[in-house]
Amino acid sequence: MVAELSTQLVAQQQHAVKLLTSAKRICILTGAGISAESGIPTFRDKQTGLWENYRAEDLASPIAFDRDPKMVWSWYQWRRQLVQDKAPNPAHLALAQWQQSIKQSHQHITIITQNVDDLHEQAGAQVTHLHGHLWRNRCHQCDKPYKIEGINKENQYANDELITCPHCAGYIRPDIVWFGEALPVEAWQIAEQAAASCEVFMSIGTSSLVYPAAGLAKLAKQNGAKLIEINPNPTPNTVVDITLAAKAGEVLPILLKDFIKHS
Repeated sequence: MVAELSTQLVAQQQHAVKLLTSAKRICILTGAGISAESGIPTFRDKQTGLWENYRAEDLASPIAFDRDPKMVWSWYQWRRQLVQDKAPNPAHLALAQWQQSIKQSHQHITIITQNVDDLHEQAGAQVTHLHGHLWRNRCHQCDKPYKIEGINKENQYANDELITCPHCAGYIRPDIVWFGEALPVEAWQIAEQAAASCEVFMSIGTSSLVYPAAGLAKLAKQNGAKLIEINPNPTPNTVVDITLAAKAGEVLPILLKDFIKHS
């Protein structure tokens, strides 16, 4: 059942639909807020259990891994256990349906995400990941991808023993962009091109304050795009044209329904 928007959001939502239906190229950036609606903790959330005395920022870095690879690997295996049963929410499903519905039309939608989960893909969307993939691994030393074979999904994340690379004997790590590391070149090029060429840039579930991803909104604005933000706690950002202060799972299904109606 689709929720109803509050009265004060209706006008903004209708304005957003007009912009979206007239646009030929749309760039969408999603952040932690959209995954939080599926029950995935954000980096801002306090750690729990064995990890309550650690900050995520102190574990997700190459320095931390070099210092204590076992601790960092164990933390990521714990995170994977937390996330493995999570499912796409109405926001993920709406974005995937929207992207699929315009395949034969004049529109093109590029979805960029700062999230490392695969909920967009589970929903059926094509997505570019800026910060890597929680479910993939690679060697910390030679950078070659590494796939864990012969263990079912339920058990592979319960094992926190370090794994060594068959090519160079370096330690295997999650294929995630840590603090202090550069974003993947190809993903960032796709994101920059989409932001620079779009007519509407939509930010969903992210504060739009953390660089370099925050620079995408600025880039879009500089090239004449209109900015739409969907976030329960809107960014105090004067460049945003339309703010929908609500959860993505509440707004996007209605936005999609009206978009299809007016297309």
